[in-house]
Amino acid sequence: MDELSTLLANRRKKLDTFREQGVNPFANDFKPTHVTKDVHDKYGDSTREDLEGNEEIFTVAGRLMAVRLFGKAAFVSIQDRRGQIQAFVQKNVIGEDSFKLFKTFDVGDIIGLEGTPFRTKTDELSLKCKSIRIITKSLLPLPEKWHGLTDTETRFRQRYVDLTVNPKVVNIFRTRSKIISQIRAYLSNMDFMEVETPMLHPQAGGAAAKPFNTHHNALDMDLVLRIAPELYLKRLLVGGLERVFEINRSFRNEGISVRHNPEFTMLEFYWAYATYEDLIKLTEDMIGSIVQNLFGSYEVKYQEHTLNFEGPWDRLTPAEAICKYSDITKEQLQSREEMLKVAETLKIPNTDKMGDGKLLMEIYEEVAEGKIIQPTFVTEFPLEVSPLARKNDENPEITDRFELIVAGREIANAFSELNDPIDQKQRFEDQLKARADGDDEAHLMDEDYIHALEFGMPSAAGQGIGIDRLTMLLTDSASIREVILFPQLRKEQK
Repeated sequence: MDELSTLLANRRKKLDTFREQGVNPFANDFKPTHVTKDVHDKYGDSTREDLEGNEEIFTVAGRLMAVRLFGKAAFVSIQDRRGQIQAFVQKNVIGEDSFKLFKTFDVGDIIGLEGTPFRTKTDELSLKCKSIRIITKSLLPLPEKWHGLTDTETRFRQRYVDLTVNPKVVNIFRTRSKIISQIRAYLSNMDFMEVETPMLHPQAGGAAAKPFNTHHNALDMDLVLRIAPELYLKRLLVGGLERVFEINRSFRNEGISVRHNPEFTMLEFYWAYATYEDLIKLTEDMIGSIVQNLFGSYEVKYQEHTLNFEGPWDRLTPAEAICKYSDITKEQLQSREEMLKVAETLKIPNTDKMGDGKLLMEIYEEVAEGKIIQPTFVTEFPLEVSPLARKNDENPEITDRFELIVAGREIANAFSELNDPIDQKQRFEDQLKARADGDDEAHLMDEDYIHALEFGMPSAAGQGIGIDRLTMLLTDSASIREVILFPQLRKEQK
């Protein structure tokens, strides 16, 4: 029998031992009154002398992370949702029977204890244990017992173990929670109303992406999981809800990479009587305030870069970005023939079916986007690639749209909304032509959305921010899978 099999067998035997002694190894009657952080917060600055004679009782529960036995005494480390603390267990304090039972506890068990604060000879703040008991028996050893949890795929498949043994991972998800809470507070303070819109749509809309298809049996109706909530949120503008936001799950049936997960979280919000210029100011202020609240500074370390979120942030058009980050000239971008030559050099496929605007954006994505490091608004997107955005009043070939690029990736997409139903219908028809020419991500016609616009939608601006990607930046995570609790993975090979 190998070492692991022996460990598993021994732990199962202990279940019988507990039950024979009348101890429930899966109890549900222990009520902690404190978390470990409470002890550190209250007595972290207290000296050994300050704590002498302190009889304040702290009742805590958590996972047993370490045990050091010394005959009739032991030091243990207990971990709960807010951290860890050491406890000193003595046979003459908790009693012979309790101590004998305690000696059968394993690292990984969930335990409860009561104790008073003191400092050890090495000056570590600890609890002097008055009682200790088992709450839940762990039948599997934590990974440190053998080789540690280092395999990346195993970490994601067994996130429940990853969270237990990797404190950095817990901090990532605490930060994610704080980011979402601050977004909610910021928008609520601006009188935005949080709403929920459908996840099941009759057809995909609001983005250029492939959907997941499903079927509703009772209605005998084909549906798709939403790729974006945009068109439903803008219906709410028609209905008079002038400031709305949704922190939503969206689904796209596309590839998996360090930047993409088929199921992801976005913030989308829509603001009546605002323009994309208003959104630029809001975005700088909202994200800047989140960074300040998290780090006390506008600067964030991300991989090998130091990002500075102090506004105002840079602005570039796609053409300016191409010229800045490559040897391609402005003159080349003004000639379709020259752009086709550039695209051929870059091995961009299917260029013969692209308009000039689509061609420009393909070149931009190939040579420029990944090189933009500091927070930058890329503005003036071509009409061809912006079927839901308002045309610029001075140049109808471009739209009042921006993408926020940080560390080489898109974090947000925003624009002044198109509210002309006649123009919108023509844009949808143009998208249908693109789909007929082979672009299977082109937008479908949404007759009901056109119908809603015909009732009149106020002028507005809207934005989507990728929560996962923003969290990546603010937790120094290289992969999107690090910031999603249970990322999608391939089937495990047995």
